[in-house]
Amino acid sequence: MTAPTPPRSIAALHAAYAGGLTPAGLLEDLSARHDALGDPGIFLHRPSPTVLAEAVAALPPFDPARFPLWGVPVAVKDNIDVAGMPTTAACPDFAYLPGESAPAVARLVAAGALIVGKTNLDQFATGLVGVRTPHPIPRNACAPDRVPGGSSSGSAVAVAQGLALLSLGTDTAGSGRVPAALNGLVGLKPSVGAIPSRGVVPACPSLDCISVFAHSVADAWAGYAVMAGADEQDPWSRPITLGAPGAALTRLGIPRAVDLHLDGAEQRAAWDAALARLPGDVVLAEIDLSPFLETARLLYEGAFVAERDAAFGHLVPRAAMHPVTQRILAGAARFTATDAFAGLHRLAALRLATLPAWAQMDALLVPTAPNFPSLAELEADPIGPNARLGTYTNFVNLLDLAALAVPAPLRPDGLPFGVTLIGPRGRDVALAATGAALMRSFST
Repeated sequence: MTAPTPPRSIAALHAAYAGGLTPAGLLEDLSARHDALGDPGIFLHRPSPTVLAEAVAALPPFDPARFPLWGVPVAVKDNIDVAGMPTTAACPDFAYLPGESAPAVARLVAAGALIVGKTNLDQFATGLVGVRTPHPIPRNACAPDRVPGGSSSGSAVAVAQGLALLSLGTDTAGSGRVPAALNGLVGLKPSVGAIPSRGVVPACPSLDCISVFAHSVADAWAGYAVMAGADEQDPWSRPITLGAPGAALTRLGIPRAVDLHLDGAEQRAAWDAALARLPGDVVLAEIDLSPFLETARLLYEGAFVAERDAAFGHLVPRAAMHPVTQRILAGAARFTATDAFAGLHRLAALRLATLPAWAQMDALLVPTAPNFPSLAELEADPIGPNARLGTYTNFVNLLDLAALAVPAPLRPDGLPFGVTLIGPRGRDVALAATGAALMRSFST
């Protein structure tokens, strides 16, 4: 028997609750849907029926105005703490049981969310492919022979497969955007520090962000709005004023032809189709992306790799880590403190070099991912395709930018394709309005 299809938006879910659906009934449907799907790689932990029943019993009376996420099922990437559920970062030897939830999770629960499980990931959030895990690999929801995208693989697949309405990922190099593009979802990557990162297993603490996956910009924004806000106990927290989405931005920058690094005719055709279906009031400007792309290379080709080593390289013996994780951390040894400062100085110069571009645009529009590798390609080369996936994502957090990935028209072969809007810190709300406008235009 086919499991019931759950509502695909918060508004539809709340309407169903008003019409008689119960949270307990929804959770039963989600469990049946998971069992019917038969994908053991999505969740690393699912709470017991007793724990879920306790969560339902703890809900306040139904009041979506006071509790905007009332009864909304949310999946959480397994490098973010949820009280009473193990945190492993996809490394079994690292597992621990947190006594309290990360502030972001606690804020979701206070708004009425129901946490339905902890999701699989590229180990220690190091990767963009979603296959660097000792557990079964989550199956891409649109193309099982392709990578699911990472590192937030399980979180994206959970939403795409209807097992959660929202999910939390993390994003250091694109992990909240690439899986969205490869599974046909929205991926909201907030301004750095806008959501507290306390309670998150660090990858690069100076860059790490909690991200949101959803089917719509409105739903992703609802989750973000609940989680955003300063945390006095988090050294990386930075206050932000969100506001409400208003008018869409119309001055969009796009890569020059020389900076458009797309693999194959299918990706290029999808990009061209996206540009052809932009809203009629959009004005495009070709932007020199060379300083942005050079910044991107600093993340894995420069001393920022050493920040990853400093953040989690000491947490378990190297032998307990995934072979590719070991390989990445081993590269940190070639960098010195002098290299680290040289990298920071170069980053400051590149930030300055990107400023003229912002005079020509209000937001940058890029392909979310230039490629869509198969599992076979990753088996043959675990590094190269992953590096390619970060072409238009790796520079964003380094340059203190916000980003919103949205699904675009499908490729000619029917596979998903996505585009990303990028803007200066604090422009999150304008990106949300613009992303929603793009999705409306793409759907017509």
